[in-house]
Amino acid sequence: MPPAAVGLTSAEAAHRLARYGPNALPPEPRTPVLRRVLQQLRDPLIVVLLAAAALTIATGDLSDAAVILLVVTVNTVVGVVQEVRAEQAVTALSAMSAPTARVVRDGEERELPASEVVPGDLVLLAEGDIVPADGDIRSAATLMADESSLTGESVPVEKTPDGEPAQRTVSSGTVVVRGHGSAVVTATGADSALGRIASLMGAAPGPTPLQRRLAGFGRVLAAGIVALSALVLALGLVRGQPTELMIVAAISLAVAAVPESLPAVVTLALALGARRMADRHAIVRRLPAVETLGSVTVIATDKTGTLTEGRMAAEQLWTPYGEAAVLGTGYEPHGRVVRDGTTVTADDAPDLAALLSTAVLCNDAALEPPRDDSDEWRALGDPTEAALLVAAARLGLDPARLRRALPRVAEIPFDSGRKRMTTVHRRPDGTVRVACKGAPEVLLRPDVLTDGPDLLARAADRADALARDGHRVLAVASADHEDGDDPPGTWESGLSLLGLIGILDPPRGASGPSIAACRQAGVVPVLITGDHPLTARAVAERLGIASREEEVTTGQHLRDGTAGELTGVRVYARTTPEQKLDIVQAWREAGQVVAMTGDGVNDGPALRQADIGVAMGRRGTEVARQAADLVLADDNPATIVSAVEEGRRVYANVRRFLLYGLAGGTAEILVMLLGPFLGFPLPLLPAQILWINLLTHGLPGVALGAEPVAPDAMRRAPRPPEESVLGAGLWPRILLMGTFLATVTLAAGVWAHETGRPWQSVIFLVLGATQLGMALGSRARPGTLTNPFLLVAVGVALALQVAGVWLPPLRDLLGTQPLEPVDLAIACALSGLGHVVMRLQARLWPERQPRTAVAREAAGHMR
Repeated sequence: MPPAAVGLTSAEAAHRLARYGPNALPPEPRTPVLRRVLQQLRDPLIVVLLAAAALTIATGDLSDAAVILLVVTVNTVVGVVQEVRAEQAVTALSAMSAPTARVVRDGEERELPASEVVPGDLVLLAEGDIVPADGDIRSAATLMADESSLTGESVPVEKTPDGEPAQRTVSSGTVVVRGHGSAVVTATGADSALGRIASLMGAAPGPTPLQRRLAGFGRVLAAGIVALSALVLALGLVRGQPTELMIVAAISLAVAAVPESLPAVVTLALALGARRMADRHAIVRRLPAVETLGSVTVIATDKTGTLTEGRMAAEQLWTPYGEAAVLGTGYEPHGRVVRDGTTVTADDAPDLAALLSTAVLCNDAALEPPRDDSDEWRALGDPTEAALLVAAARLGLDPARLRRALPRVAEIPFDSGRKRMTTVHRRPDGTVRVACKGAPEVLLRPDVLTDGPDLLARAADRADALARDGHRVLAVASADHEDGDDPPGTWESGLSLLGLIGILDPPRGASGPSIAACRQAGVVPVLITGDHPLTARAVAERLGIASREEEVTTGQHLRDGTAGELTGVRVYARTTPEQKLDIVQAWREAGQVVAMTGDGVNDGPALRQADIGVAMGRRGTEVARQAADLVLADDNPATIVSAVEEGRRVYANVRRFLLYGLAGGTAEILVMLLGPFLGFPLPLLPAQILWINLLTHGLPGVALGAEPVAPDAMRRAPRPPEESVLGAGLWPRILLMGTFLATVTLAAGVWAHETGRPWQSVIFLVLGATQLGMALGSRARPGTLTNPFLLVAVGVALALQVAGVWLPPLRDLLGTQPLEPVDLAIACALSGLGHVVMRLQARLWPERQPRTAVAREAAGHMR
């Protein structure tokens, strides 16, 4: 029945559109700005700071309250702005993929937005179209669809109204790569296959590892600060100090002990990481995601379009006379063919020329040169056939010239039952040439080929070996006939075998080094794909994800309950979106921090479930982009390694600041607690404590968040998920440095007291100066100018600290007394001790390296 005779009327379509709604997935809900702000303020450390601000306001200390509130405000604004910018960038990517559809309405063909397609519509499909909705095939002429975004299967699927169930239907979001046809729409929007997968992504992302660690740290710190402040208050009252003064001192000490710059440090480090990622074409949708990759212990990755190029390539050639490899990337016809280590051309290798010439003739695809908006060649038609054209061009053949020299006069199209395609071509001398290509099992037979049994056996063995390596194998044969009027039934017999072609979706050039870098960093990669087990094993082996001996678990094993422990294997094939979700969750329940990378609709639920989802931006589907925390705008997997490094830099800088800030806070508390026993009734006034804290935790503390990555960051194992942010020996180092700073400060105070100098001003100056020296000793790369901001910040802070005892207005504000130039020089010189001891303890007591099970596996694999 012709298309014009079927289809809906405009009135029927309008009624169904009102009934079913637009053909679109529910958009990613936009978070109101107020909710974004509240999410930023829920952090326990921010809550502590807000409480401290309230206390300082209650005591009339408006200047310090303003500083604390400024830190909170900056932290909140930066976080909200980053999220909004990322959302806008993803929306811009999404707009690039909005499709249209051709339908029959009122007996006429119309083009309209895909969102207006309704159940019952007759949709017309042609090569290059994005299928707008689920449907049943009504008619088809060599129709094939790329369903990799839904299934992970890299090979296009034939569509016909009379085939298997999977061949009689099309799904929304898939792409027609060959032929044309029509389909009656059966489901749209949320009811479609794409919509059902999207519905699995309802769970909102939970807190990141850093957020969980800082939340626990904030609770412990808050409780400890309250207890110590109460102790200082009680000791002061017991010694007979004025109640009002001791209350202010206790509150000041509480504010001083809180590392109020921590939120600013974290935000700055994350923002710098996000900016560096943007420079590398990676869009960070949630700011904490930058650090999360640094904590990742397992990277679960999709295959098609993520680790691989998402296209077919003819890699291996076999003829009765030898083998050859085809080298090159993409569909660009430039490259070379190598045999026995030597580059060959069509003139050097007539057997390869005959093989690929026949593959070009028995072929309906074409190659399109780069357009103005792209620098890549594109395939028009079946990607498998396009791969044959590319291989022929790399051997030096001209497909267009071959087709002109041998025009096609007849053909028997490919279908899934025959598993082969045959074409007939007129030769210049008037004779004809029959070209045939197809699956080895249907061509390597005596009733098709005239070659002897020995050659057929050799070819069958080689075809099996290529298939075990994950290749899709095509056999190619031909024959010349004097008369072109032979009946079609005779065309596919009496042929001569020309050879075999192994075709594969090749790994991206950056995938191998990226996997190796992950293993070196102690991160274990696993492969989760909907593709064939043999293909999955071949790619995993080639990239170093798993060895040939390791088991491959399939979706069928998962359904049967025979897969065993889900975290016991490294390659999962033929998996459904639900199974991908289960696998990611199994790894998380095993205590691992999991990153999931993917580009297809079938990856969306797993991307949302993982601790961090990484989507491909160019090839990736809208569902994948919206589910991800990080979007790679250039689809380069090497960017993931850069993100891991950035994440580790962020986490290292947070710990660097905590060591610096908490050691200083510990020193201040010890000075206040021990000072009275050394004859200092009130070692520091509240204003002096707050001034020291403002200078040391202000610009220098924030500058520590901009420290570069340590040289050995990517040679260390990731931190265990259960480890505290103060774990791996950081607590003892904090106590050590705090005790040292307090000892130096109290010793200087005793010396000043015994020699008749203004001991309180000496304590004030030395305590601040030694902390600033410690900041310089905390650098990731000492002796370099990689973070000049820290040098400037320390210099400015030291100058202001000296000004506190030198300038009369500040002396009146802080209650200090002037010091002689010699005393000033001695006090400032003591800052060098903070630098020396900080470097010394880092060398003598380095951080313990985590050795989790997955980290040991990754390290062992590299060896």
